[in-house]
Amino acid sequence: MTMMAKKQSDQLNQLKDIFLRFDMNRDGSLTQLELAALLRSLGLKPSGDQIHVLLANMDSDGNGLIEFDELVDAILPDMNEEVLINQEQLMEVFRSFDRDGNGSITAAELAGQMAKMGHPLTYRELSEMMREADTNGDGVISFDEFANVLGKSAADFLGLTVG
Repeated sequence: MTMMAKKQSDQLNQLKDIFLRFDMNRDGSLTQLELAALLRSLGLKPSGDQIHVLLANMDSDGNGLIEFDELVDAILPDMNEEVLINQEQLMEVFRSFDRDGNGSITAAELAGQMAKMGHPLTYRELSEMMREADTNGDGVISFDEFANVLGKSAADFLGLTVG
């Protein structure tokens, strides 16, 4: 298997995992609501109109639903490294920030790791980063919140705005 074929195979597997996670009723297709939830998990905040247009463009068989092959046809040609980051690599990066290994990143851990990487943060920058990443407001960044922030770069390939 060539590197290109392996990369595409990995991307297909990641896409399949994401698809299955949001196919709530396990019928092999995504409704407009399920598609919206999938996009939000990538850090995107599409409007209802954007979702409707996206669904119409992706729905090649015209049944009002998105099957996995339609999602692949719409996304895979434009997919690049930034869109779907390998989960193990993401966990490795997360662990480098989670110094005490308790499964969450505190403001102090974030500031410390950023300084170590040669990017010291001002108090304001640190506050803004924590506020943006800590979506449930518990004062720490969980792995899901961390992955969500990194997933915002996925907005580029769909042409949607992150708000």
